[in-house]
Amino acid sequence: MLDELDLRLLDSFQHGMPICEKPYEAMAATLNCGEDELICRLQRLLDERILSRIGPVFDHGVAGASTLAALAVPAQRIEEVAVLVNACPEVNHNYLREHHWNMWFVLTAADQEKLDAALKRIEQQTELEALNLPMQSAYFIDLGFPVGSDARMAV
Repeated sequence: MLDELDLRLLDSFQHGMPICEKPYEAMAATLNCGEDELICRLQRLLDERILSRIGPVFDHGVAGASTLAALAVPAQRIEEVAVLVNACPEVNHNYLREHHWNMWFVLTAADQEKLDAALKRIEQQTELEALNLPMQSAYFIDLGFPVGSDARMAV
């Protein structure tokens, strides 16, 4: 269960963390709590899988390589294949869609060679051919998900 401080934490820092020597201390000060409490809350949110990661988002065209990929997974293999794909450290997120290509995921790596190797590993482990859709143009949308009581959804 998320309390008011959890919600304020999630709302306040989806779009950036303080760039300073002690970012968690600065975050805690903004939220009027202690740094240790903030770190414990973040760890709990990770442990409970409310958060999947805490970290920066890089322009992988500049700081590495990335691609959007998809698999056409038979319905009876969805969970099995999801476990294999999610176990790949290069996979950022993985989701299902209602389409022939029904499992979509983003891979990132330090360079194109490592990215290609990761995609090849997924194909070998799943015995499925991947649709590889590298980004042609970047669009920054600053996506966020307001969750607190003061949250306003843009229309």
